[in-house]
Amino acid sequence: MKLDVTLILPIYNEAKTIPELWRRLENVLLTLHLSWEVIFIDDGSYDSSIDLLREIHSQYSNVKIISLSRNFGHAPALTAGIDHAQGRAVILMDSDLQDSPEAIPVFIKKWQEGYDVVYAIRKNRKEGYLKRLAFKLFYFVQTRLSETRIPTDAGIFSLIDSKVIKALKSMPERNKYLSGLRAFAGFRQTGITVERGARFSGDPRVSLLMQIKSAYNGVFSFSAIPLRIVSFIGLVVSMISFFVGFVAFISRYIFGHQILSWQFGLTTISFISGIQLLAIGVSGEYLTRIYDEVKQRPYYIIGKRIGFVEVET
Repeated sequence: MKLDVTLILPIYNEAKTIPELWRRLENVLLTLHLSWEVIFIDDGSYDSSIDLLREIHSQYSNVKIISLSRNFGHAPALTAGIDHAQGRAVILMDSDLQDSPEAIPVFIKKWQEGYDVVYAIRKNRKEGYLKRLAFKLFYFVQTRLSETRIPTDAGIFSLIDSKVIKALKSMPERNKYLSGLRAFAGFRQTGITVERGARFSGDPRVSLLMQIKSAYNGVFSFSAIPLRIVSFIGLVVSMISFFVGFVAFISRYIFGHQILSWQFGLTTISFISGIQLLAIGVSGEYLTRIYDEVKQRPYYIIGKRIGFVEVET
């Protein structure tokens, strides 16, 4: 039987957060006059997260668990949940309580009004100044480079109708930027402002390296403009170099004056070498994505399913 709502939450070493997370989720879910399921994806946790999730499952049979064989990362964990969701609407949210469970009824109300995608627009972020500045810089760059209009400051916290989920499943790329794919899918979308909470416990589970990778995916997966920019820079530098060389040649061999010193030559070589490395780096980002697609490795590997009767192991 088709359910109304599926809630998907990736878990990675959140043992200290899970009791409070479930307390708040339970209060919200039990007030909904809809059928629902919750899918927790244990993304290779090495604390007691899986034991706490089993405890919740023992109380609610519609709470299900997917345990991945190792830590695959945020996007693969969410994708595993999406692939198993049975709801007519799917809600994606983080499990660190920065995404407020109390916003779920507002998402559902907008969905019932006819919207296919309802995403949270974060306000009052609790991260440090430098991190907030980095996010602003990323959205500034993304907005100007992306060929798909991606809402600013809208993360994965969202409700997505099953027909949009079907569209997302038809995009099997290996470097997923789910917020961008959600925008690319189209349909009727709207955003609601939700205050961004602080982490309930501990340090962020997504490392700086993973955040940088996600930012790269947000830019390189949705635009070829960086390639065009380095090509344009190369053309401009070549034209300037030709002009300066021509002027230097005329000055030296026609008028007998040497206008360029060895220091100028060293600086010029260093500058052009930097441009070449930049071009190689940008090209490498696109080449890496092609390489990942060609390998065709599984995006995630499931170690165990709990609560999925037809495939339970």
